[in-house]
Amino acid sequence: QVQLVESGGGLVQPGGSLRLSCAASGFTLDSVVIAWLRQAPGKEREGVSCIGDPADGANYADSVKGRFTISKDNAKNTVYLQMNNLKPEDTAIYYCVADGHYFCSAHGGPVQPEYRYDYWGQGTQVTVSS
Repeated sequence: QVQLVESGGGLVQPGGSLRLSCAASGFTLDSVVIAWLRQAPGKEREGVSCIGDPADGANYADSVKGRFTISKDNAKNTVYLQMNNLKPEDTAIYYCVADGHYFCSAHGGPVQPEYRYDYWGQGTQVTVSS
């Protein structure tokens, strides 16, 4: 059974850090692109970051560049999103998604939040507030 399970969300003060995890089962990460999307209340879904073949690099939304880092551990079949210097505007539900046909590179276009990704996690809430 194909499954993506996110964890690591929570409440953090502005300037703090969180690390989100996305554990995959039923397929191997080296065969797909993993992206993180987020959606805040009353706002449209936003593409945050993606990673595919490490040789192609990773892609980040301008709003998180320099603060977020995506990484992949193929041995654990898990993707991480390290989020530093968090801001209140980072508050959202974060979704891990995967697709075998999507392309991601450091020099590619922005992560497409409305692309029909094959697989979705259940989402994890991140709240940045003092």
